[in-house]
Amino acid sequence: MTVADLVRRFDVSSVTARADLDGLAESGALIRSHGGAVRRLDPVQDYPVSFKETIHHAEKVRIGEAAAKLLKANQTAIIDSGTTTLQLARHIKQLKPKNLTVVTHSLNIATELADAPALNLIMIGGILRQISNSFVGPQAERMITELHADHLFLGVDGLDPELGPTTPDILEAQLNSLMITVSSEVTVVADASKIGRRSLSSIGAISSIHRLITDNRVLPETVHILEKKGLQVIVV
Repeated sequence: MTVADLVRRFDVSSVTARADLDGLAESGALIRSHGGAVRRLDPVQDYPVSFKETIHHAEKVRIGEAAAKLLKANQTAIIDSGTTTLQLARHIKQLKPKNLTVVTHSLNIATELADAPALNLIMIGGILRQISNSFVGPQAERMITELHADHLFLGVDGLDPELGPTTPDILEAQLNSLMITVSSEVTVVADASKIGRRSLSSIGAISSIHRLITDNRVLPETVHILEKKGLQVIVV
């Protein structure tokens, strides 16, 4: 529900509605979204990109900005589908690194970067997953194995210190696993709600991840565990 919905339904001020939603979010009863709130999400279920984009928006913007700063001129980066990686694409567009090559299977990210100056864009094709606006399947897998990247920026639905990165869709997980194989560095970009969570399909071992960029709601003990596993953890 949006704040406006609550104001109309319960005849309260927007200040009261926001305060009540903040209190319920702190207790874990719901998740605050941009302009309202949603029920707690099932990590095994997939949700549309348009819906995910409203959740933890400010945190995703900060994560995307920090990730973009890792890139240098003349590098190649694979950018996974997702709403946090979309923020990365938007910050790349602002920073304008010279002669950067971006490989993506996400329609949203390709559209975002299509008119970016001094950027080479490679679109991975295949079977379209409408819920994520991304291409997967055998064609996508064959194409990714013919490439090499300096960086992979991986969006996940869960990152468990023991199980590693996970996602609800099996075909997405298979393609993500190949992306890891062809990349020199792997950075997971995920807000703190994803950390310690497990979804359906395993993408790879935790040892295959070099770095995690997340927000400041992550628990310090979780950061410590991940660092002991060999990950660099950047908190924004």
